[in-house]
Amino acid sequence: MQSLAFILHSRPYKETSALMDVFTPAGRVSAVLRGARGKLGSIARPFSALDIELRGRSELKTISRIEPAGGFNSLQGQALFCGMYLNELLVRLLPLNDPQPVLFEHYMLAVQGLAQGVALEPLLRTFEWRLLEQLGYGFSFERDVQGQALDAQMLYRLSPQSGFEAVSRLQSGVFLGADILALAAADWQQPRVLHTAKRLMRQALAAHLGGRALMSRELFLIQKGSK
Repeated sequence: MQSLAFILHSRPYKETSALMDVFTPAGRVSAVLRGARGKLGSIARPFSALDIELRGRSELKTISRIEPAGGFNSLQGQALFCGMYLNELLVRLLPLNDPQPVLFEHYMLAVQGLAQGVALEPLLRTFEWRLLEQLGYGFSFERDVQGQALDAQMLYRLSPQSGFEAVSRLQSGVFLGADILALAAADWQQPRVLHTAKRLMRQALAAHLGGRALMSRELFLIQKGSK
């Protein structure tokens, strides 16, 4: 199978090979790259669009050819940690060999955005939502679980499996209807909306991450604390 691809994660395998998580329009694939400590390894870098050929009938494929398919997206500083975060989300949440052509396009645009220095918070929140949506975990930002239109003055809690449920009193983790509706309009100009989006996506993703912390998030916090 020949395909455009991105390397999400790589680790040493046997003496000179690498075991890789590869993201293609046909889904996430587990593959071996032989000779990864030489020239091929320098090509197989995260965040670079690659032209690869995969062979094998088992779940573990072999990368028989790998070439650059465009410029290298050089990520540095916060953009690099954000790219690592996107990659970890895909490795953790995407099942193997599940076709995701739309999500692949979203990922490619997100990586390009990180390389070009676009605003990080809207980019991350948008990708998180598209990931949830493409995996079938999406929910309405305009109606509650009963099908009623959200009220800007009411409070809601998120049920990750079904959507927003109205609550009668202030409690931990709830959201104001006005902020949810602003998210539906992708109004990123208000700091309050960005904060709401971050809380909301964290709650929505946590339900599907199995209670395990994200290493990329912890590394980012360590990096911020060291400054």
